[in-house]
Amino acid sequence: MPSRNLRVAPVAPILPTVDPVLTALAALRAEMEIPAEFPSDVVEEASAAAQLDVSTGREDLRDVPFVTIDPPGSMDLDQAVHLERLPGGYLVRYAIADLAAFVTPGGALDAEVNERGMTLYGPDERTPLHPAVLSEAAASLLPDADRAAAVWHVTLDERGEITDARVERALVRSTARLSYEEVQTRLDAGDAGQMLDLLREIGLLREARERERGGVSLNVPEQDVVAHEDGSFGLEFRSTLPVEGWNAQVSLLTGIAAARIMRSGGVGIFRTLPAADPRDLERLRRTAGALGIDWPRDLTYGELLATLDSASSRHAAFLNEATSLFRGASYAPFGGTGQPAEVPDDVAHAAIAAEYAHVTAPLRRLVDRYGTEICLALCADEDVPVWVRDALPGLPRTMARTGQRAGSYERASVDIVEAALLTGRVGDVFDAVVVDVENDEERRRRAAKGASAAAPTPDAHDVVRGQVVIVEPAVRASVEGVGLPLGDPVRVRLREASVERRRVDFELA
Repeated sequence: MPSRNLRVAPVAPILPTVDPVLTALAALRAEMEIPAEFPSDVVEEASAAAQLDVSTGREDLRDVPFVTIDPPGSMDLDQAVHLERLPGGYLVRYAIADLAAFVTPGGALDAEVNERGMTLYGPDERTPLHPAVLSEAAASLLPDADRAAAVWHVTLDERGEITDARVERALVRSTARLSYEEVQTRLDAGDAGQMLDLLREIGLLREARERERGGVSLNVPEQDVVAHEDGSFGLEFRSTLPVEGWNAQVSLLTGIAAARIMRSGGVGIFRTLPAADPRDLERLRRTAGALGIDWPRDLTYGELLATLDSASSRHAAFLNEATSLFRGASYAPFGGTGQPAEVPDDVAHAAIAAEYAHVTAPLRRLVDRYGTEICLALCADEDVPVWVRDALPGLPRTMARTGQRAGSYERASVDIVEAALLTGRVGDVFDAVVVDVENDEERRRRAAKGASAAAPTPDAHDVVRGQVVIVEPAVRASVEGVGLPLGDPVRVRLREASVERRRVDFELA
């Protein structure tokens, strides 16, 4: 079954108090061997790097009024954007934090970030990829400060198609740190200004081009963990804002441009995702029928998604089911040390429906630093650094290992918070909506496993497992019952809520 779509909000100050949730979260980190702090030699190296003068040898773009758009409270700002209308099209400038200016290849800091792989987000604390002196200060694109950046210049035609792209090292100065909510409010009120109006205009064009390619963007409601100032935690379901999708399109078009440069230069690392299995598509069509969603045969998957509204419980259930359509994301390097320069076959990203590379989040994701360095070298007609080529063959394994750990950690953290919110309420009945039901293959595997353990009860084959969303508190958890009605409101009874076991479980009432 698909994993839930979740986000851990920026951490508020946590009071120094003994709390079952904090204890369980600390135990989780110890169990998963998540480091509590950086080694002293790494901190020393990062602190020294933060004092470096990184302004020389860069294009001076401090007069370009870049802005950052992130969740409120974010300090690790990877990207800043500026948009401009051109005759017959647009110019997208995308400034990306230049981590290579601070990380010495082969040093203690380089070794540590290669071990960590990516930033981990927990309800009570964040485990950053880089020390805060870099990720929240010297390397972060904070406003009103000169910052080293790799600046992408991507030209689009009037339809939003990429016509040219390059990247260069530059010195930038962001003028504002904006939140998604703030930008959306200003856009809705009509007083956002020309640059942010262009974000909507370009975002809508790119979404249309995505649908034409056969790509998809899922507007699945997020389950947010919120840390309160009194040390307690809460959960909220939040529909993503349109501006989040438009901002994501700027990142996606940059990744598509990066992949083109890599392919042309014969060295790079693509983010890949295999196409959906036709059998899964047919299963999803049956799900649409069961939910009363009209899906004509001549309407593509992406075109259907554009008509859905996650505020509808049936549409939200379908969107949650749709997350299971694409599985198996990975990385495909080429042109690295000991590797052929030929681009591998079948390296497109199926959800984006294009070749794509990660280059826009180097503060929080290791592979982006290498991808950025490749594109910088190729655009400057220089050799790709040896330290980059040497690292390429091992990056997929590193990112798979650390990505799996990040996903497991964030899901288990939410499980802990959910269980805490429901502690003492076993036996209570809640209003819920069924958003996911196991498919036939999953049911057969479970039945076979149960048969090997013990004789099934007479009606065991009628019992189905799935996922329900509880509105208050905002919990998504497992449920078991006969004939779970996908997309329908139901009444469910809580039968387990264990902080220690990180488990919440319901049954149909």
